Amino acid sequence: MDFNEFKQSLQDAHPPKYLSVYLESLWYDGKGYWEKAHDLVDDLPGNDAARVHAYLHRVEGDEANAEYWYSRAGETKPSYSKEQEWEVLVNQFL
Repeated sequence: MDFNEFKQSLQDAHPPKYLSVYLESLWYDGKGYWEKAHDLVDDLPGNDAARVHAYLHRVEGDEANAEYWYSRAGETKPSYSKEQEWEVLVNQFL
C-alpha cells in the first residue's frame, strides 16, 4: 500500500486489514475520529506510539501534552502543519 492508496481508503467505512496500530490510529484520525485514534495508542509503549500520541495531542490543541509526548518520543514538535505531519507519519509507517 502506498500513501495515495492509504488516503483513498479513508472513503471506506473500515480501515484496511493488516495495518499496524500506528497506521490504524492515523487512519481514524484522518476520518475525524480523534478519540478512537487516541485510544489505539494511548497505553502503548515505545517511541513510535509516543510520536503518534504527540501528533494526536497537537491535533487536539493540547500543546503542553503534545510537547510532553514529543519529548517521550525523543523529538521536537515539527515546524510544519498538522496536515503535513499526518502525511509524514503515514509515510513513515507505510
